[in-house]
Amino acid sequence: MSPTQSSAVAVRTGPSQILLNTRIIAVMRAPHATSYAPVVEALVEGGVLSVELTLSTPGVFEELPRLRERFGETVEFGVGTITTPAEAVRAIEAGAKYLVTPLTDADIVAVGVDRGVAVYPGGLTPTELFAGWSAGATAVKVFPASVVGPGYVSMLRGPFPDIEVVPSGGIGISDAAAWIRAGALAVSLGGPLLGDAFHGGDRKQLTERAVRLRGIVDEAQAAK
Repeated sequence: MSPTQSSAVAVRTGPSQILLNTRIIAVMRAPHATSYAPVVEALVEGGVLSVELTLSTPGVFEELPRLRERFGETVEFGVGTITTPAEAVRAIEAGAKYLVTPLTDADIVAVGVDRGVAVYPGGLTPTELFAGWSAGATAVKVFPASVVGPGYVSMLRGPFPDIEVVPSGGIGISDAAAWIRAGALAVSLGGPLLGDAFHGGDRKQLTERAVRLRGIVDEAQAAK
């Protein structure tokens, strides 16, 4: 990823080419991180290639290097639910290509900025979101996005014309197009995409949902 110049900060790390190509982040929560690999395979078959491993799942730091070895450069793995700078550092050391937080913390953003790693801090209010953006975020995560709706992106762009947004929380597959058309950099989905994949669900159906989501997002992006 190449750092890009920003008016708000000296250097901002841009989104990966994988994310720019696909515009989707799959958010993974499982009983244990050792369950991730088969689900990632199903997502890859469906064209979803950016995967956020959340720290609410045990074993993420230990499993991440194994996943990177298995999937190579095909999949971009990030670590989410980061709430401290120490977790951010450990995630990068384990091989995370990006960091995701549920909150706005300039110290966490600084870890990513200083190491040239993409970072997506969470917030909801304009004050929180602009604080994350000003600190050097790659994009800000609007969370929970279902509370505000896609129109919030254009409202934010009024006072903050350059801000990049990734909505997360309560977004269904059919909702994704509206967010992309509104100007979101990407959409972040967990349960509506993954369904019961970690609890004995049919992974073929997961791949079918991923294919459907990619089609919806690609069409919306092409129409912008």
